[in-house]
Amino acid sequence: MTIDEKYMRRCLRLATNGRGFVSPNPMVGAVVVHNNKIIGEGFHCEYGKAHAEVNAIAGVKDKSLLKESTIYVSLEPCAHYGKTPPCARLIIDNRIPRVVVACLDPYPAVAGRGVKMLQDAGIEVSIGILEQEALELNKEFFTAQTKDRPYIYLKWAQTKDGFIDKARRDGEQPRPTPISNDFSKILVHQKRASVASIMIGTNTAVKDNPSLTTRYWHGKNPVRVVLDRQGRIPRGYALLDGNVETIIFTEKEPSPATGNVTFIQVPFDENLLNTIFSILKSRKIISVLVEGGRELLQSIIDKRLWDEAFIEISDIAFGDGVKAPVISGHTVNELNWGASKHIHLHLL
Repeated sequence: MTIDEKYMRRCLRLATNGRGFVSPNPMVGAVVVHNNKIIGEGFHCEYGKAHAEVNAIAGVKDKSLLKESTIYVSLEPCAHYGKTPPCARLIIDNRIPRVVVACLDPYPAVAGRGVKMLQDAGIEVSIGILEQEALELNKEFFTAQTKDRPYIYLKWAQTKDGFIDKARRDGEQPRPTPISNDFSKILVHQKRASVASIMIGTNTAVKDNPSLTTRYWHGKNPVRVVLDRQGRIPRGYALLDGNVETIIFTEKEPSPATGNVTFIQVPFDENLLNTIFSILKSRKIISVLVEGGRELLQSIIDKRLWDEAFIEISDIAFGDGVKAPVISGHTVNELNWGASKHIHLHLL
């Protein structure tokens, strides 16, 4: 490991502290080093607040050392005025002579302009240190910029005989079908806390009456996104309680927004998913965790609009019910936790 890699790895670790709080901004960490010693470090803590470079420089007690230091940043310093002033200008004003950057920022207002601003000021800039790790860290942000849609995670639990739901009887009380064990539920809620939104279809909403919150993990509740073509979700359901920001896509004349619940009318045609993902991206939602049901999941799979999938296979069997989606992809790993197998896939 080189010296530059050592301090960039620290930047990447710091950056992860912003997970779940900085979206739609990227997670960024910064470290100021003088004579092979860290004299200041920071990370982007919350959307709309100070960037990592600002916090790292503010943490340096003796500012006279900055003109002899190197600042490491996990993402290209911004060059534009947004919710905060440009970090490239801050670095220039503090006369830091060297900047090490993990990867460039594809955001149109930055996209190499930060590096150029630094270089035009006579600052030495090194790019590409732990670049792949930095790209992986902010895959959601980069996908939103390059594909003009959120990063899509799929998640479902299925029985060992391949069902994601039991056969339902008329008049049956709406509730989720138990497939996952308690530990798996914690993992799911951990994932919910890290994404910007969570999506389900009408059948899941009506049959399960889910709350789609992070009850078993500390963190923000994701925005709830529901497809309800004909307005079938009954009043009094958790999804309409207004406790969490909720977006309901419908083909009917939309009802007025009530509290945290917004209705958006869209055509339920062959472009439905692209339309929804485009709208979510325009609302600064850059990641979606799709939890069901089967029809919605399979539609996303068939259109190759997903990025990662998390599949739990439990040790129970139903014998009959709703079949699990059919998916193929690159297997990242397979883990056995208790009586369940967990498979992590990437789109090929």
